[in-house]
Amino acid sequence: MAATALLVVGAAACGDDEPSGPGSTVEGRAPTTATPPDGDSGSTSTSAPAEPAPPLAEVAVTLAPVAELDAPTKLVARPGSETLYVAEQEGRVATLVPDGDTLTEGPTALDLTDVTLSGGERGLLGLAFAPDGDTLYVHHSGLDGETRVAAFAMDGEVADTGSRTDLLEVAQPYANHDGGELVVDDEGHLWIGLGDGGAGGDPEDRAQDPDDLLGKILRIDPTTPSGDLPYSIPRGNPYAEGGGRPEIAVTGLRNPWRFRFDPDSGDLWVADVGQDALEEIDHLPADEVLGANLGWSRFEASAVYDESREVRGGEAVGPVFEMRHGDGWCSVTGGPVYRGTAVPGLDGAYLFGDFCKPGLAALRLADGQVAETTVLDDTVTSVTSIDTDGDGEVYVLSQEGPIYRLTAAT
Repeated sequence: MAATALLVVGAAACGDDEPSGPGSTVEGRAPTTATPPDGDSGSTSTSAPAEPAPPLAEVAVTLAPVAELDAPTKLVARPGSETLYVAEQEGRVATLVPDGDTLTEGPTALDLTDVTLSGGERGLLGLAFAPDGDTLYVHHSGLDGETRVAAFAMDGEVADTGSRTDLLEVAQPYANHDGGELVVDDEGHLWIGLGDGGAGGDPEDRAQDPDDLLGKILRIDPTTPSGDLPYSIPRGNPYAEGGGRPEIAVTGLRNPWRFRFDPDSGDLWVADVGQDALEEIDHLPADEVLGANLGWSRFEASAVYDESREVRGGEAVGPVFEMRHGDGWCSVTGGPVYRGTAVPGLDGAYLFGDFCKPGLAALRLADGQVAETTVLDDTVTSVTSIDTDGDGEVYVLSQEGPIYRLTAAT
């Protein structure tokens, strides 16, 4: 099946370096903080993991193709069901049913192609289910390029198209950096990723503006309307009592292309697409998520990008790991912290990839810093999402069509 145009790449070109092979360390560095204006780029931690675990370099995996769709962008598990739901960029939500070692396509769960502007970095970009599995949330580009987040009631295995509730509409000033992530936490709150609005260098300084939703991760309660809004604001949001948009949870992002909560710790991992030089991975402990500022556009990862920009609302939180465009990275795709059982050696490791640089990588923290990294696979290309089923097992999506299941090598 033909893939559509480039999905998540920011204003960057890919490097010419060959990817490292499986078992090698990841080309990148582990700065401890964002770089002060007069400082250096941080240091690399070499500390050992807090608890004994097999070295990541010794973990051998297989990525087996199990299905193929048209430019898949996100896979989610529905609570209480073995069926997997996959967003295609053009606007269709497909269903995949486990069938031995593969996945068989079932009925279309939802077709939004007539109301979705697709191409480049636009399209149907995010899916999530409510904890009871009765509501499907979607994050897609409207026909005028605006971001739309909507809810649909489920009717059996498919969505009831007549039940659509529009939760949020955000105008997009440019054609890129729409974000696209949706995550539902254990309390049923909906977390929404929005990029800085596009172009290059955040020209209107939106990511640091507390009165602008762009360049942020939002947190809303979609189950309880409030006043004229179809949602309410959960307690704890940094601007819930004023001073900025109350939906904002995290500030200072360029284009958060996938973020995930660790189901064991509640920590938040964010992969933020860089500008000209660096891709970044951020780790926020559970009690430091709300109100965090990741620093864009004063900082690109740990490096100063624009000295004229101010970090508003606290100090910038630096990345735990960053990758150079000169090494072939151009648009990081974040994944989950592995908590499945198929590959025990990966327990607690964070998985990630890139749209330009082939492969699947992993890193593990110790005492909040990167202790080890490894390249698990160096062949999978155009990675758009790294997702899990209901058992925590991992699937890797390529915009070229294939969906791969991660298993231990035999």
